[in-house]
Amino acid sequence: MPSPSLPLSTDQLDDLQAFLKDWLRHTGRTQADLRRALRTSSIRMPVLIEELQRIHNQQGLTALAQRLCGIEDLWHNEDSGSVDCGGSSELLDESLGQLDLLLEQIRLETGSDA
Repeated sequence: MPSPSLPLSTDQLDDLQAFLKDWLRHTGRTQADLRRALRTSSIRMPVLIEELQRIHNQQGLTALAQRLCGIEDLWHNEDSGSVDCGGSSELLDESLGQLDLLLEQIRLETGSDA
């Protein structure tokens, strides 16, 4: 089991919240969708952030990014059975690119090669 990480700073939490809002908007998802994926008790952003911070504190930044990528995969699999109205692959590519950028920023800030 990975060793616990230092808590996210206030700036990192603000960045995470801004990223989540942008990610949800670009993927056409809601906080309720994220709540279901994270299995939290509320759709309120502070509760969602608290769960993501818990993942970070217990398993590290890489695990946090992997969890978000897993949610993206889950949503993509859910959407693959629906009718494509065009442009969804571009939105998926854009949101996955944002997750990759987030993971890269996390690695740079922590000096991690994980």
